[in-house]
Amino acid sequence: MKKKFLLCFLLLLPFSAISNEVLKLDWIDLVPEQERNQFDAVGMPKVDHNGAQMQQSLVGGVRQELNGSMVKIPGFVIPLEGDDKVITEFLLVPYFGACIHVPPPPPNQIIYVKFEKGAPIQQLWDVIYIVGTLKTETINSELAETGYLIEGASLEEYDDE
Repeated sequence: MKKKFLLCFLLLLPFSAISNEVLKLDWIDLVPEQERNQFDAVGMPKVDHNGAQMQQSLVGGVRQELNGSMVKIPGFVIPLEGDDKVITEFLLVPYFGACIHVPPPPPNQIIYVKFEKGAPIQQLWDVIYIVGTLKTETINSELAETGYLIEGASLEEYDDE
């Protein structure tokens, strides 16, 4: 009986170790593989510039299999909630100026971040990594609809390695 229990435990050990790993994601990883042909080389939807003012494109779905994963993803911060020292809620976007100077990316390219302990503002003007639990959850803010939510665990300086 002890041998069977030990064998079962050892067989499950690698699985549990894998499930606790942090997945390092690029923005295109948030787009379902069968929909990636709708996005250009830098992960943005292909755009028709022959029209009126651009609205947020709602093209593309989310990857449900990522729900609940601990992830690390780089991005730029658009503050939503906080004070003059820290922010507690923000949008994480793939490029500088998204949602402010140009039409917002599609929902699967915007992450709503809740950072309960607060992120120091001075750390947020350049690209950063956010590490936390990713959820496939639609949130509508004044600026855009998001397809993902991260409950932030930590911020890390960006490195391109």
